[in-house]
Amino acid sequence: MSSDRPPAQIVSPTSSISSRPARAALWLLLLASGVAAPADLDAVTLRELAENPGLNPKKFASHFGDFAYEFNGPIQPPNTFLARERGDCDDYAVLADHVLKKRGYVTRLIHIRLAGRVAHAVCYVNENKAYLDYNNRSVFFTLTRSGAELREIAAKVAASLEANWTTASEFSYSYATRRKTMIATVSLTGGEPVPGTPRSSAFDVD
Repeated sequence: MSSDRPPAQIVSPTSSISSRPARAALWLLLLASGVAAPADLDAVTLRELAENPGLNPKKFASHFGDFAYEFNGPIQPPNTFLARERGDCDDYAVLADHVLKKRGYVTRLIHIRLAGRVAHAVCYVNENKAYLDYNNRSVFFTLTRSGAELREIAAKVAASLEANWTTASEFSYSYATRRKTMIATVSLTGGEPVPGTPRSSAFDVD
């Protein structure tokens, strides 16, 4: 008797094995270290971002549209942030600064304190005259145009959050030492930028 059913597909025992064993290993490592499992084993890695020859700020931002917000105290290591697909503005800004600098872009990390609100961090890209903001990761205009002065950036960020800013600082961050170094700070009512102190400190947004 004939049948309209299509012939059964023969599944190779190796077909279900991930084509990216390194990511599977990363997943196991994260589980062993007590970190929540990544949402997607095909999540982009730091190496892939760094080695992407066509990467620019907009393409960088395109990888984060589905990331969730999760407030963290310390900044997550880059591959942990990428694998978990969740984090906050500091994770995103620091990673953007780290990756885009290696692609030849002139970037600056900006930390804005807001009245009565949690502080916010963005990554300013000189070539684009705009900054990357984790709050805009899932909108079409992932880059926000702004002048390069600290006060201009702070005012634009504060307006987007319907808040008032009090101080804005430029800083650097090292994944190796997990420390930030303040470069310069301005206040809403102050004069010229005040150079940062030579000391570095553990990054903490408050």
